[in-house]
Amino acid sequence: MRNEDLDPQRSRAEFARAMMEDLRWLGIRWTEGPDCGGAYGPYSQSDRRTRYLDAWRHLVAGGFLYPCTCSRKDLAQSASAPNDADVDDEPVYPGTCRERKSRGKGDKKDAAELAEPAGVNWRFRVPDGETIEFSDLNLGPQRYVAGRDFGDFLVWRRDDVPAYQLAVVVDDAAMRITEVVRGADLLKSTARQLLLLRALGDAAPEYFHCQLVRDAAGMRLAKRHDALSIRQLRERGLTAEEVLEMAGWP
Repeated sequence: MRNEDLDPQRSRAEFARAMMEDLRWLGIRWTEGPDCGGAYGPYSQSDRRTRYLDAWRHLVAGGFLYPCTCSRKDLAQSASAPNDADVDDEPVYPGTCRERKSRGKGDKKDAAELAEPAGVNWRFRVPDGETIEFSDLNLGPQRYVAGRDFGDFLVWRRDDVPAYQLAVVVDDAAMRITEVVRGADLLKSTARQLLLLRALGDAAPEYFHCQLVRDAAGMRLAKRHDALSIRQLRERGLTAEEVLEMAGWP
């Protein structure tokens, strides 16, 4: 059990407690986690900052990252097409800041500038035109082209929060994760993460992407849509077995 609580605006201790309580009620058990420890702790991402900083410094020193000052408004205005509303994804970055010099090797300011990433967004420079392929254990062969299917993506936010892509890659490698099971909306993120793993010199786990659980209208269950949560279903009097059946659990 890994508590991915990096976003200070949305992460609270009571939410983490409720998450673990609901999962136990559903019948899910774990042998390592924030509540029971383990060999690869700490198990809350908010306690793992030094590991993410080490990875960020490695990537900056290797020339894989560059600073980006574009705002969300800038990116929304430059987007050539709207995002697929059913997929958690970021638009292909137009490259506005790509030619800015990254704080990299050989500069006299290296030591000071590599100390902290705060104050600016940091993007991973994807190898344009390179095909990233992997075989998903559930959905079969997958193929994405860097620069076309996805662009330079965020690894560190200007408010000094590591982005999802970097944090999970660092943690999966450090915790020796061998198989990642997650929703099919993150297939494209796997292509990004494979590039990060290569840049960091870490081995990739195997991936199994599941079809998403949807409501009666066909919309995937998500917090942004105020979808039903396990807690709400519990409060309605449903049993764990009924909830699993609703989700299509075999």
